[in-house]
Amino acid sequence: MPQQKARPAGRPDGTPAAAPNGEKAPSAAPAGSRFSLAKLIPLGILLAGLIAFFATGLNKYVSFGELAKHHTAMVAWVQNNFLLAVLCYMAGYAVMIAFSLPGGAVATIFGGFLFASVVDGIAGTILAAAIVVVGATLGATALFLAARSGLGEPLRARAGPGLKRMEAGFRENAMNYLLVLRLVPLFPFWLVNLVPAFLGVPLRTYVIGTFFGIMPGTFVYASVGGGLGAILEAGKSPDLGIIFNAEILIPLLGLALLALIPVIYKRIKARR
Repeated sequence: MPQQKARPAGRPDGTPAAAPNGEKAPSAAPAGSRFSLAKLIPLGILLAGLIAFFATGLNKYVSFGELAKHHTAMVAWVQNNFLLAVLCYMAGYAVMIAFSLPGGAVATIFGGFLFASVVDGIAGTILAAAIVVVGATLGATALFLAARSGLGEPLRARAGPGLKRMEAGFRENAMNYLLVLRLVPLFPFWLVNLVPAFLGVPLRTYVIGTFFGIMPGTFVYASVGGGLGAILEAGKSPDLGIIFNAEILIPLLGLALLALIPVIYKRIKARR
């Protein structure tokens, strides 16, 4: 009796056969989660820029002492080239955030000073804060995309059960958690830019949470810039820790608590 040829393991439709113990046979990792050196290029460029920033000594110029030497000329340039100044400041702030360069608070305060010198009153502070929010959101989004593409997908593909549970919990309430992280000034800005990329937060959620979450703190620092001229002329520097003053920190914590209310409600409802 002729022997039949052995058929490859699997079902007639070509899907993998189940394992002997009843579990599904492991499937290949999704193509998007495979490690690729090409995907690391954007993140590598950002890292190289950060290293070059310190290696060339440019970090020494991000200080109120250096800005005090040139603030008169810079104010005159902004007054004569207002639209160009807005675009340059926004682009420069986006680059600073994308490359995780230090000095965000200094740049925000100085921006408040520059634009308050052109637009009087609270309007100048609002304008400076708006420019910073847009620039910071653009820069943070660039870093988020570079980190998610280069490391986020491969890390999530190889994550263990514990990290997957944390990822699932974060993604379920991504907007609320992101708002809390942005509102409470306890975590470095660059760290909050990276963590959502590793936990699979959707891009739309990340952009919206960043845009609205950084508004209150940005406005505080921009408002400090309104009185920077007198401070620089006196040879002093503004207090960068102003955001930790009780009259400012308590409202920010209150906003963060409001953002957590939906999460707490979901937990209570799930337990019931």
